[in-house]
Amino acid sequence: MLIMKEARYYKQITKAGKEFLKCEICPNYCVIGEDKVGICLGRKNIKGKLYAINYGEVVSIAMDPIEKKPLYHYFPGAPIFSVATYGCNLQCPFCQNWEISQERAESKYYEPKELVALALKYPTIGIAYTFTEPLIWFEYLLEVMKIARAEGLKNVLVTNGMINPEPLNELLPLIDALNIDLKSISEKFYKNFIKGDLKSVKHTIETTKKTCHVELTNLIIPTKNDSKQDIQRLVDYCASLGRETVLHFTRYFPNYKVDIPLTTEETLKMAFDIAKEKLDYVYFGNIGGYDNSTYCPNCHNMIVNRGYFNTIVTGLKNNNICNKCGNKIYGVYDKE
Repeated sequence: MLIMKEARYYKQITKAGKEFLKCEICPNYCVIGEDKVGICLGRKNIKGKLYAINYGEVVSIAMDPIEKKPLYHYFPGAPIFSVATYGCNLQCPFCQNWEISQERAESKYYEPKELVALALKYPTIGIAYTFTEPLIWFEYLLEVMKIARAEGLKNVLVTNGMINPEPLNELLPLIDALNIDLKSISEKFYKNFIKGDLKSVKHTIETTKKTCHVELTNLIIPTKNDSKQDIQRLVDYCASLGRETVLHFTRYFPNYKVDIPLTTEETLKMAFDIAKEKLDYVYFGNIGGYDNSTYCPNCHNMIVNRGYFNTIVTGLKNNNICNKCGNKIYGVYDKE
């Protein structure tokens, strides 16, 4: 079902004597001709107006542990209702979900109230907008997140963070937590390899971290962002946000258009060791056999016992205080 919902943040422009629409939701600034769609696949020029053709179009619904997002310091062990639309404003050639992010996938329409009502049928702390890029679902997010908030649900974004400041500021009061995929600290990597904009991602990280719970993920890809210098620069940036910044290093596997061999364990260990010098909370992803429990950075008391997705909070008292030394642990652990 195609709902004719006019998109936000665009303007009409003339180029080479022809009329186009310039989308301003993200730094791609797609210039879209009549009956064409933008890079993200979610916006279409129909008779001189830009429409959010992905509005309410859902391609995936699931119940997940919050750790799968991954969020390790936000209600550990809690289940969360997870939902996605199709499309993405990046063109990562290694995408693990390319069938729904890089193509117009089959979808089903849900009214905002209908989606929230469905989420409320499950034992969930909230709704995670995930799997593809939720920020391209902007118009739908605005409505769903308001209803979800009114119903006592948390709004969680699992995002690449590539959005312009003005639309981000409009969404910001409705966001509770984010996992932001910081794919590299290199402008060249963003521009040439995934067709994106690092500056906007950093702005999103720095802006949301002031008011929301934020964790970062870095997928380490051999020969692309896995050098010691690359990792040191990325860690330095994360540390500039505060020692409590949560960083997940995840293992890359060949997929979609990229057949580079998978990330070695040695590279992951190197990244972990570099990060632990400057960050209190560092974790592995997409690889088994490693301890991903959370420990107090002051006394090393186990705070959260985490085995795969089996999670038990063991070392806290009075919300987020270590029960051994009284140190404050970064995160949210008790539902208000």
